[in-house]
Amino acid sequence: MQTTDIGSKENGKLWQRKPVPSNNGILVNLIRNASSYQTKTVRFLHVAFDTTGESFLAGDHHGNIYLFDIGRNRFQLIQKTGLACTALAFNLRRTTEFLVALSDYSIKCYDKGRQLVSWMRGHEGAVSSLSVHASGRYAISTSSDTAQLWDLDTFQRKRKLNVRQSTGIQKVLFLPLSNTILSCFNDDSIFAWESDTLVCAYQLPVPLDGPRMHYKAFSLTQDGKMLATGGRTNLLHLWCLESRQLVRVIQMPQAVRTVRHLDFLSDSFDGGSSQILGVLSQDGIMRFINTETCKLLFSIGSHEDAITSAIVCPKGRHIAAVMDSGAVRVYSVRALTQEIHKPPQPLVRLVTGEKVADGLCLKMKVHAGTVRRPKRTSGCKIRTRLLQPPDVSTLEDKENDLPDGLNKKRLQTLLRTFGEYPAKYRMFIWRSLLRLPENHAAFSSLTEKGLHSAYLSLHEHYPIKSPKLQRGLQRVLSALAHWSAIFGETEYLPLLAFPFVKLFQNNPLICFEVVATVVVNWCQHWFEYFPNPPLNILSVVENMLAHHDKELLRHLVNCGVTSQLYAWPLLETLFSEVLTREEWLKLFDNVFSNHPSFLLMAAVAYVTLCRAPLLLCTHRDDFEYFFHHRNNLNISVMLTETYHLMETTPAELHPNSVLGDFEPLTRGQYPIFNKYPTFIVEYQCQERERIRQEEVEYLRESRQALQEVRAEAVRQQAEDEAWYMQQDLLQQAEVQRRRLLQEEESKLAQQRARLAAMKRELKVKELTLLDAARRRFLTHQQNQRRIELHRLDDEIQRKAALQAQETAAAVKDMEVRQMELDAHRRLFEQRLAKEQERVSQEVKTEVEARRRKAELDDLAFHNLLQSDSDLNQETQRVLEESVAEVEQHDVDADWQTEVIGRLRRADEEQERRRQQLANLSRETLAKEQQLIQLMMKAEGKHVRGLSVTSYSSCVWNASAELICGDDVSRTVSLEHGRGKLDREEKALLQEVRELRQKLAARARPEWTVLC
Repeated sequence: MQTTDIGSKENGKLWQRKPVPSNNGILVNLIRNASSYQTKTVRFLHVAFDTTGESFLAGDHHGNIYLFDIGRNRFQLIQKTGLACTALAFNLRRTTEFLVALSDYSIKCYDKGRQLVSWMRGHEGAVSSLSVHASGRYAISTSSDTAQLWDLDTFQRKRKLNVRQSTGIQKVLFLPLSNTILSCFNDDSIFAWESDTLVCAYQLPVPLDGPRMHYKAFSLTQDGKMLATGGRTNLLHLWCLESRQLVRVIQMPQAVRTVRHLDFLSDSFDGGSSQILGVLSQDGIMRFINTETCKLLFSIGSHEDAITSAIVCPKGRHIAAVMDSGAVRVYSVRALTQEIHKPPQPLVRLVTGEKVADGLCLKMKVHAGTVRRPKRTSGCKIRTRLLQPPDVSTLEDKENDLPDGLNKKRLQTLLRTFGEYPAKYRMFIWRSLLRLPENHAAFSSLTEKGLHSAYLSLHEHYPIKSPKLQRGLQRVLSALAHWSAIFGETEYLPLLAFPFVKLFQNNPLICFEVVATVVVNWCQHWFEYFPNPPLNILSVVENMLAHHDKELLRHLVNCGVTSQLYAWPLLETLFSEVLTREEWLKLFDNVFSNHPSFLLMAAVAYVTLCRAPLLLCTHRDDFEYFFHHRNNLNISVMLTETYHLMETTPAELHPNSVLGDFEPLTRGQYPIFNKYPTFIVEYQCQERERIRQEEVEYLRESRQALQEVRAEAVRQQAEDEAWYMQQDLLQQAEVQRRRLLQEEESKLAQQRARLAAMKRELKVKELTLLDAARRRFLTHQQNQRRIELHRLDDEIQRKAALQAQETAAAVKDMEVRQMELDAHRRLFEQRLAKEQERVSQEVKTEVEARRRKAELDDLAFHNLLQSDSDLNQETQRVLEESVAEVEQHDVDADWQTEVIGRLRRADEEQERRRQQLANLSRETLAKEQQLIQLMMKAEGKHVRGLSVTSYSSCVWNASAELICGDDVSRTVSLEHGRGKLDREEKALLQEVRELRQKLAARARPEWTVLC
């Protein structure tokens, strides 16, 4: 077997020569020593294989992650996390990435190039396992209180499985080759979930018959069809996940009491349906069995070199196991299965005369089907006859011979008879039994080193009334800490040593050597898991309790009570808390007279004898109180039970196989005690020394700073005195300056009063002048307004007179125009009368002559009518005369009738126009009245010289004359005069409108001035 020490190297070879697997299948043993000393071994904690099965990760408790490549014979330090890892897993999609669960409850994804890819948080407890989906897309992390589903592409949490506090989670993992998630809980329930929808697919039935399994270990075949489970019994359950039924129960050998780990060993030709199952039990041996034939094939590990955890590579070629010593051991599966694949031995064998070996090989049988209980033996015992040894001195006799002429066998016989040693000779007997060397010089050298720094403040943690006893305990503990560094870090050492210090307080040398002897012999393997309790020793106690009282252990397990609660308080105090002085002395009479395993047997006996009150306890606080206080227990019965357990405990469970025989302290110099993880103790010592040095440096700096502060205080005091003197002088000067300022201020106040009086006088004069100026200005403004009013009145009068003159001139013009119109109307009427008389006569004479020309004249008449609008007045008159002549000649009755009808229609139209003209005249008159009234209001005078009635009468007379003219013209038979009259009326109305516009334009600026 090759052993490779990695040390502080970051890369290198696993072996210098290609290893040949030994008979036990070991390929290489990997260890890591922090220094050149073998005692400073850095423990590996977890391992994980990749998909190829040729490489695996390993993490130690310093936080270093190593990659071991078996195929390439290389190892490499790929990450330093600084924290111990709790689980490891490869990323199946990106083979260069891997997941690490750390002790700070976080999960980190790293690349092999030492790059941090992601940091995932969310757990409130330590992550116990990591499971990656076959596609590499998702991963599940499991802790005792929750399980979380992560997306490895985005490194975001998708879902979280929460459970009640009373129901914890054991493990959650993906099924191979499927999208199903399997979850296992503390109550032995197993659920299957769809990873896409997270809907519960099914639940495996919980077995009702038989003892409760307390599942702790789970393993799946590569095809995902079979599930193997194990727990705190020697039974294994095989489940078929297709039928969802329990198909087989396998009972392991009697040496297996608890299953810690399960792992299927795959084969290249089994198609993923593995039949070889590896079972790691509490004894540190991993047994590989065939699940079909229930045959034990091979096993790895041993009681001396126990396995803590193991993992089988996916290809089934190698097995990586983390040993109890902290090393990683790689096994070759081919070498382990070599015996299985050998051809059968020949049927013909030769009988030889060889003697049968003394030690017979015990064949372990694994039974399938129902659980087989051991057969009950009959009550009779086989009597054996002991041969008396020859009467010669043997090695055993030498061991029984004690100093001072005492014999251990005789003392044991005396002890069995009386139950205890005489109090008068007890100390003498103990010194003989323990074979104390009484090394005065060595002890003096330890005490001369003074008090150890770890116990300077012992009185604060463990106050004792007696100062002498306090100093004695402090002296003994300091000597132990100087003897071995571990005793300066052990917290329970004062509890362990106090009974002996109180017993030997007058003899510190004997006290020290008794405590040292007890630590060396009865505390064997206590410090291997420092600073944790001795889990290996506590597991031995738990195994013995499981053998002798399964019901009590089951009750303790159901209540969540472990050996750290019911066994460790008894051992760390050496029963001093639960026993009286006399009972304790009686107990240790028997402890010192027997094998070191007697102390562990006493702890088991104490627990079993107290089973009645313990079975009634259900709360953890009750158990803690019970094992830290005295109880009603007969010490003689306890000792009898202890001797009974010593005799009836099986050899494989007996502590004799774990604890060595009694070894006294060596004379001259005390032996070296280094059976503990030195790196932890040395690190704590270094830290304590560093802290002490820092404190010393801090005190030195503090003293120096204090001296500087004192010098600075003296200097500051001198400066303060000088400053105060200067302040006194300044205050005196300030008082004088303040008095002068007060005098000056009084003078200034008087001057300000005089100036204020002068200002008031000037202000009064100014206000008087301003008032006079204001009154003068108001008077001037009134005069200006009065003059302006007079001017406006004159202007209004002038405008009114001018408007009256213009109005009178307009009225006169209208009267002259009316007279002209009347003259023209009368002249036109005369002409019409003469023309009518002449025409009537001519019509009578020329009717016959003109009849033939009627049609032509009629046509000419129509043409003349169409061109009538384009001719001037003279042309119209000539045409009218021609028409009149034609009409006079047309004496046809029909023509006259037509002319009469046309005249009637013209008269109706003329009447309608006359009505419209009258209405328009009335509206114009109303508006003129309003205008005149407005002008009169603006002028403020009675402008009645230009009376409204005179103006309106003129207009009305003109309108009446027009109406009369219309009546006269009604008799006219021609339309020529009617058209001329219309034109004259239009011209007259146009002149009236222009006159009104002129009046309005003249009245507008006057109105503006008045406003």
